[in-house]
Amino acid sequence: MDNKDNEKERKPAGPTDHLANERTFLAWIRTSIALMGFGFVIVKFALFIRQLSVALGGKVAIPGKGYSAITGVIMVALGAILAMLAFIRYLNIEKQLNNNSYFPSKWLSALLTLSILIGSILLVLYLLPNIK
Repeated sequence: MDNKDNEKERKPAGPTDHLANERTFLAWIRTSIALMGFGFVIVKFALFIRQLSVALGGKVAIPGKGYSAITGVIMVALGAILAMLAFIRYLNIEKQLNNNSYFPSKWLSALLTLSILIGSILLVLYLLPNIK
């Protein structure tokens, strides 16, 4: 037997493959929940600072331009989109495993990494003027 015969005779997906797919899906869901939670905290912190300013008679200087709420909402939306994409990826991999035709894809990882990188750059640019 040569390598071509070995490649054609793939072992059918077993329970461990399906369970690994489910664990990966749950890891993506935990990541999306973390993004949504972080976005929620950002929005609530901006609201807390605004209320503190009003309670102290408008004497508290609020640094920045007030983009915290927008940033938080975007983080929550990104988390929700990530959860949806994770489910689609889970279903696609499950189908591939059942058809014994799994081919790894890194598109979701690349998309999340790019989104976090862009968000990080924007947050750094937002915070730079506040450094004294």
